[in-house]
Amino acid sequence: MGETVAILGASRNPGRYARQAQQALLKAGHTVVPVNPHHDTIDGIPCRPNLRQVPGPIDTITVYVRPAILRGLVQDMVEAAPGRVILNPGTEDAVVMQTLRSAGIVVQADCTLVLLARGDF
Repeated sequence: MGETVAILGASRNPGRYARQAQQALLKAGHTVVPVNPHHDTIDGIPCRPNLRQVPGPIDTITVYVRPAILRGLVQDMVEAAPGRVILNPGTEDAVVMQTLRSAGIVVQADCTLVLLARGDF
């Protein structure tokens, strides 16, 4: 059975890695919850405006927002209490990583698409 994965910074743009990750996660059998305050749905899936609005437990949060935005969302991430957070390339931030780790959340600086392609997700 797949994980429930919140995609922080989800996008409708097919050229964005967040969109490609959403499609790959679905294909791999995971439940995705797009999170972006600027969209109501992405590919027919309800898009949540923030992590506080995600129903039920989150196994993984995969991040596609730049660090300047991410720092303002770190408390929501801690409160969501996911099993892990994947910081995709370009989203890594030492302060965010330390805050999440201090809250007992596993932090992985990696690429969701590569993890899925390798079968390591």
